[in-house]
Amino acid sequence: MLILAGLGNPGAQYAKNRHNLGAMTVRACAERWRFGAPRKRFSSLAREGEIPTESGAQRALILEPQTFYNDSGQAVSEAMSFYKLTPSDVVAFFDEIDLAPGRFRMKTGGGAAGNNGVRSIIARIGPDFRRARMGTGHPGHKDKVLGHVLSDFHKVDTEWVSAMIAACAEALPLLAAGEDARYQAEVMRLAPAEKLDPRAPGRGTDS
Repeated sequence: MLILAGLGNPGAQYAKNRHNLGAMTVRACAERWRFGAPRKRFSSLAREGEIPTESGAQRALILEPQTFYNDSGQAVSEAMSFYKLTPSDVVAFFDEIDLAPGRFRMKTGGGAAGNNGVRSIIARIGPDFRRARMGTGHPGHKDKVLGHVLSDFHKVDTEWVSAMIAACAEALPLLAAGEDARYQAEVMRLAPAEKLDPRAPGRGTDS
């Protein structure tokens, strides 16, 4: 069993926020691979399904935690404990201000880098889970970060946001097979984005 957790905040008022990019993405993954209908489990909206890989189907559980972003670890730990999994069976999808808009990086382990959702997961299951980091850009000053992540994407962002979400869903069999480096490369091939300074004014920022 693989757990794919998409970080975000519950409620219509947050649905299009940058902070909900992870939740948007796992929802697209569930739709692309025809997962079951969402059910309220593990403090989340949870969907079960299978992802095809070259070696056979990989069972997966997609979670949209309903505990709010900063308490994402509760949902992840509940599901991980129920299925008796390890942190390496967990992939968290989340918005990353320290990557330029549209950039995508996979990483395993490490610290929270100021992300309270990631910090919550670390507190519950330890640091050794897999992270799908989805760049949204940095507003340029730390005092602007909260307003930035809790604001909706701009209309000009629609194209790259949609492309990155679709690429993450389409390439999912590579992630399910444990080939994180190939998954990262395929996402960026399907949805290329310039490697820019994440603090530079431009798309995805409120500067």
